[in-house]
Amino acid sequence: MDWSFVFSTVNFMALAAWIGLIALPRWPALLSAIMYAGIGLLCLIYAACLIAVLGGFVPAGEGGTDFTSIEGVRAIFGSDAGVVIGWTHYLAFDLFVGLWIARDADAKYFSRWLQAPILLATFMAGPVGLLIWLLVREPRARASGRWS
Repeated sequence: MDWSFVFSTVNFMALAAWIGLIALPRWPALLSAIMYAGIGLLCLIYAACLIAVLGGFVPAGEGGTDFTSIEGVRAIFGSDAGVVIGWTHYLAFDLFVGLWIARDADAKYFSRWLQAPILLATFMAGPVGLLIWLLVREPRARASGRWS
């Protein structure tokens, strides 16, 4: 398997989805495309790569798969397969969180100018962007009584 090609493909997919989420109008069709053509495809690619490696269809590198120790996880990420699978995992979840933030922010009438740096932070450092959003949204969510 050409792990460099898969890596480049998932990066391009995620970047295109993030650009759309941050810069384009939030049309329902765009949000659906980000959900299904972006996140859904990333999840599908992730699952296919994971099955290929865990099923022994493609080599994963030295050491096999051991999630029970730091040494085992280091060995997994020490291979191209492990890096691509792990990276695709991060891309899919960060994009899902970004989509949730965008929808939640729109529902709570936050300006797109405020959303943009939070979404960028989520793109670059997922949990940091999520933390910022949770801190920013809390007062407005509490005031409106709309916690969801």
